[in-house]
Amino acid sequence: MTLPSPPYQGACLCGAVDIRVSARPLLTLACHCRACQKFTASAFSLTTMFPAESFHCTGQVIKGGLHGATRAHYFCASCLNFVYSRIGGAEHRVNLRTSVLNTAAQFAPFIEVMTEEKMPWANIPVVHSFARYPETADHLQHLMDAYAAR
Repeated sequence: MTLPSPPYQGACLCGAVDIRVSARPLLTLACHCRACQKFTASAFSLTTMFPAESFHCTGQVIKGGLHGATRAHYFCASCLNFVYSRIGGAEHRVNLRTSVLNTAAQFAPFIEVMTEEKMPWANIPVVHSFARYPETADHLQHLMDAYAAR
């Protein structure tokens, strides 16, 4: 599926947090970890990674969920919709919850991670699967390059 050209827009469930992204995604993924299952009340979460400088968020967000030195999850302060994450050591990226995008259906996951915790009935047609995560930053960059080239 061909993505439309940016900008991309979205919002949380109640509309208090507005999202605008001015660049194409770096990568799309589904995460099957137990934390994501609990965060989303589903079998997996969907993430679309964008360059941080292209990401603009207005409205009040609060840090919540499992967070610490290596990751921070942000939620709408009003409806508590999970909106995005920032990962320590990857400040140049924002991990946006795909579901907040107005055109979320167009951002099919390219990879899936944490399949060792996957619900056995949850099958996603992805190009790459990982029991945990891509092992190195170089491997992740290779996946982003492959995603961009499709």
